[in-house]
Amino acid sequence: MAYIDRHLFTSLLLIAAVFFMSGSAVLTLSGCDSSSKELNDLQQAVWQNPEDPQAYIRLGNAYARQQQYDQAVESYEKALSLNPQSGITVYPALGAAYFNRKKYTKALEYFKKSLEYSPDDSLRYYDIGNVYLQLKKCDLAIDAYLQAIANSTAFEEAHYNLAICYIRTGRKAKAQEIYAWLQDKNNYLAVSLERHLENNN
Repeated sequence: MAYIDRHLFTSLLLIAAVFFMSGSAVLTLSGCDSSSKELNDLQQAVWQNPEDPQAYIRLGNAYARQQQYDQAVESYEKALSLNPQSGITVYPALGAAYFNRKKYTKALEYFKKSLEYSPDDSLRYYDIGNVYLQLKKCDLAIDAYLQAIANSTAFEEAHYNLAICYIRTGRKAKAQEIYAWLQDKNNYLAVSLERHLENNN
């Protein structure tokens, strides 16, 4: 979901966390070595440039990729303290880090703050919907997913999660409409949604 594309960073993490976990990634020894070297290099960059918020953001991104979310949060918050305007990048990343730590209320706070920079950002509404879904607040999740879809009508994952909320709130007919739509758009999501519909019978 170095400077990271915040949309890709967040959406990948959240999709994986909510519904599509496929097991832990297995790193080879060389992968571990390269990851350690990257972290060491970025830590050196921070030590050499302690007033550079971008250095902390790059370090935070590297920690997040390694699922070291406490360290990622610390780095992002340092970047924010050095430059409050870095929130455009840092807020979504902090939201994702807290989401992956299962601190959903804190994640929601940062995802909402990120909307101050991009009020029509479909991915931020999707992130907010995912938080509400985890908090079992399906009506609020539905509102967020509908907003995500309004700003990006082809957002397949938002449609899918919206259908899950409809199933959980007894609106199966609406979920079936989304299922029919997904059959032409994304077979993987359609098959997964079909299972949810069958299990709800």
